[in-house]
Formats: sequence, C-alpha cells, structure tokens
Amino acid sequence: MKRWLGKAETTLGNHSDRLNAINIFPVADGDTGTNLYLTVRAAVAALGSVESKEAGSPEGGQARPEHANDVGVVLAAAGRAAMEQARGNSGTLFAVFLCAMAEPLAGHGRLSAPLLASALHRAQIRAWSALSEPVPGTMLSVLEAAAQAAGEVDAAQNGDDSNHALGLALDATVDAALRAVVRTEEQLAPLHDAHVVDAGGVGMLLVLDCLRSAVLGEELQDELLDGLHGYDVQDPHIHAALPDDEGVEVMCTIELSPLAAATLRQKLDELGDSVIMSQVGSVPAPGNGQPGDDHDDDDDADGIEASYRWRVHVHVPEAGPAVAAIRSLGEPSDISVSQLALPRDPDASESHYPHES
Repeated sequence: MKRWLGKAETTLGNHSDRLNAINIFPVADGDTGTNLYLTVRAAVAALGSVESKEAGSPEGGQARPEHANDVGVVLAAAGRAAMEQARGNSGTLFAVFLCAMAEPLAGHGRLSAPLLASALHRAQIRAWSALSEPVPGTMLSVLEAAAQAAGEVDAAQNGDDSNHALGLALDATVDAALRAVVRTEEQLAPLHDAHVVDAGGVGMLLVLDCLRSAVLGEELQDELLDGLHGYDVQDPHIHAALPDDEGVEVMCTIELSPLAAATLRQKLDELGDSVIMSQVGSVPAPGNGQPGDDHDDDDDADGIEASYRWRVHVHVPEAGPAVAAIRSLGEPSDISVSQLALPRDPDASESHYPHES
C-alpha cells in the first residue's frame, strides 16, 4: 500500500500538466492533475508521519502487532488524510476511493484477487453515492469498469487467493479502466466536442496502474496512454480556450448527524452543483461513550443522535449562501473558497512535482 501510493504521487506529479490541459468537465478550470497530485501527496505524508511515530515509540520502534501488517489500517490512515486535505472534485473522489477500499481490507496482511474485487466494488459504490448527481463518462465510470473486471476475474478463478490470480485481476482491472477512459469521450458532450478523454478518468487509470506495478513488482506501462485523445504533449492546454466558469468552489469538514447531513446535501443541491459529501469518520455525540469507541447505532440510550465527520464540496455562484447553509447546521473546519476560473493552488507549479529520470 505504501509503495502503491508513493508511485501514485510520483506518477500524478509527472502527469499533472497533461491532466490539467484536458480538464474541461465539470468545469474547464485546468486543475484536475494538480488536485489529484496534492491529495495523494497528503495521503503519502500521513503514512510517513505514522512511520515516524512508530519509530519513536517506547516499544523500540515496533508498531502494534495487530496493525503492523494490516493493509486496511494503512490504507485507512492514508484515506483519512486524503479526505481532510482533498482538493476539488477529483481529489475528493480519490479520497472517497481510498477510504472505501480500506474497509474490506481491514484485518488482512496482503492483497488478494477476492479482496481486490471486494475493495473496488465498495469503492465504486461509495464514489457514486458521494455525489448528489453522479455523471457517467467520468472517473466514476472508470472505477466502475475496473471493479466489474476484478469481480469477473475473481468469479472465474473461484475465489483463488494466490498471487497468480491477483496478477490476472490487476491486469484485467487496468485493461478495463483503459477501455472506460476511451469511452468517456463519447459519453460526455463537452469531451466529444473538444475531442478529449476525461482528465479524472485518466488519473484513476494511472492510480490503478500504479497499484498493479507496486503489487506485481513490474514497471509502469508507459504505452498505456498512447493514442488517448488530447493527451499528446504537443497539444495546447485545451481548457484555456474555453470560457471561464463563473462561481466558486466551497469545501470544508464538518460534524453532522445523518439527518443534518441529508438536510445540508439538500440545501447545497438547491444552491449549486457538483455536490460531494462523504463521511470521514465517526465522532461520538455527547454522552455516547468514550472517544474512539465504535457505535453500531445512530442513537444512544438518551436519544442523542451520533454525529460524524463529513467532507463537503460544492460549486456555487456565490460563497455566502453556501457557507451560511453549512454554518446553520454546525461549525465547519478547514473551510476554503476558491474561484473556479482561477488555479486552486498558485504555489503548486510544475517545479514542485517529483520527476523520475
């Protein structure tokens, strides 16, 4: 898992400029590559922090036995950090992808074909449900195709958990993701008109190929993106020729009960679009046990509804009404407002990205 995310950080950094160039949906703001890179960088940094804490622990640098080789725990830590620091639509959906994948992997020391199929299936369901209005022809479709391919291989192999079966599943996953990326051009009118594939879909394809590379110990498939429309390095920044999108992107983290979260989603749907809400982790409501406890019920014996941390994302014409709607239900943290027509992070230039020789 650590090797995978490290490869993804380097690869998304190297490809960020081309991903930005073809980023025209849902808004032509040219930042999908930057957002994906910064989000996966946060995930990698979180794992480095965990390693540093373990190295300085009283036990002489040994992690707790139940967590030392738990791929689900490792991925969950990365997913939480990615969710808290997610950038844009693509970064938020990538964080949802990581958090959801971690759930079926919890308690396991290695990845297998059955676990891969289960993790990708969970991830595609969570990603589709996180959006108020999910749209085919995006990274959602790429993830769905990958999950279906992994499931078909697992079924054909009768649940074989050998490394050979895992290799077959990973190969099929990447192949299916590639075909889904090619199809995005015909699924979305803006992509068809601009003669490009979906930037977020390409980013997901790269992430999945990094997983294949890390698990199988093989090189990344350099030819994977050959022929993808709009991905030729000689092409200009396609998004730059399109009209600027008006409005702002509002993001925050907030603790809400399930009812309040549903209410907020409805309010944001009325105010704007590209609404994404995904649970970060559970937070006990007052009087509902000790911090860190797991709770099976939304309500405790005193009728106090449990609250959860949510990552919220929305595009709106003006920030004021959206921020007011959010604050009417709770106190947000890490709130950010960005102009859709401007780069999200002016300091995140190409020179900040790692490049492999």
